[in-house]
Amino acid sequence: MTTCSQTDRDRTPTRWIHIGFYVTSIIFNLCLIAQLLTVGVAYFNNPAWWNIHVWLVRGYSGLSLVLLGWSFLAPFPRRIRHLAASLPVLLGLQFSSIHLKSPLHLEILHPLIGFTLLYVSSSLVHSLWRTLSPTNYQNNQI
Repeated sequence: MTTCSQTDRDRTPTRWIHIGFYVTSIIFNLCLIAQLLTVGVAYFNNPAWWNIHVWLVRGYSGLSLVLLGWSFLAPFPRRIRHLAASLPVLLGLQFSSIHLKSPLHLEILHPLIGFTLLYVSSSLVHSLWRTLSPTNYQNNQI
């Protein structure tokens, strides 16, 4: 029979918080990928897909705030907190770039911000994977 030390029992809830955060970040990333694919279908094939593109961002954008808040619930490395904090900022810039009309035509930044958002989201998933891998997790004890 295996016995757990008090330290191991104390880490278990934190581990589940980290895993939940990781799963949520994957879902966010998959939503971004789906949104990127729908904009491609809308542009190149069927403009009716624009509605799905818009519906997706309205559906998943709240996850960025969930991830931001969640990143402060458990001890995470600073890089992960920074990546999580940048998601709602980039989404705000996305909304602004497409809805605010100005003589500077800032809407041209919309696709660039979108790709930056995908990069940051993917970096968050990869950083979490490296941080939460069994060997790294036990060695670093986040």
